[in-house]
Amino acid sequence: MSIMEYNGGSVIAMVGKNCVAVASDLRLGNQALTVATNFEKVFPITDRIYLGMSGLATDVTTLRETFRYRVNMYTIKEERDIEPEAFAHLVSSTLYERRFGPFFIEPVIAGLSKTSSGAFRPYIAGADLIGCLNFAKDFVVAGTASEKMFGVAEGLWEPDLEPEDLFETISQTLLNSVDRDAYSGWGAIVHVITPEQVITRTLKARMD
Repeated sequence: MSIMEYNGGSVIAMVGKNCVAVASDLRLGNQALTVATNFEKVFPITDRIYLGMSGLATDVTTLRETFRYRVNMYTIKEERDIEPEAFAHLVSSTLYERRFGPFFIEPVIAGLSKTSSGAFRPYIAGADLIGCLNFAKDFVVAGTASEKMFGVAEGLWEPDLEPEDLFETISQTLLNSVDRDAYSGWGAIVHVITPEQVITRTLKARMD
C-alpha cells in the first residue's frame, strides 16, 4: 500500500460560472480501520481561496499551519490579500523545498481571482507531492477515490454552472465516487465560493 493511501480521503474542486466549489469526504482511517468521521481536509486561506489536501493526515495538519503562517506573512509584507495564482505557487514552492523528503499530500487549490476590471474569475489547480502544478478549466481531483471522481465528473460537469447547480454536480460526483472506495466516505463537506459569499454544506453519506 502507498503511504498516500494510508489515511484515505478524497478531495475535488470544480469550476462554475463566476464561482468555484471544493469538497472532501470526512473519513480519517488507519488503512481499512475508520478512526474518525469528522476529519476535514479543506481549509479557508482567505475569503476567496480554499485549500484541500489529501494524503497523510499528519502532513495535512502540519501544512495547514505552515500555509497559514506563510499567507499571514505575505499579507503583512504585501499589505494585501494573496491571489489564488500566487497562493498556488506558494504551495508549489513549499512542497518543492522538501522534495528529497517530501510531505505525503496532494493539494487542491480553489479560489476566485480578481481581474484588472474588478470582475472575478474562477481558478483551480492541483499539485503532486513535490509541487508540480496542474491547472484545469473544469475540475481537479486528489485522493484514494480520484480515478472514480474523474469518471463521474467527466459525465456530470458542464461549463458555466450556476452556484446551486455546481453544488449539486460536485456533491453527486463526490458521493457516488466515495461509495465505490473503501478508504473514503462517511459524509462530506462542500464549499461553494461566489464573489458575495461562501456557501458551506455538510452532506450525509453511506456509513459503512
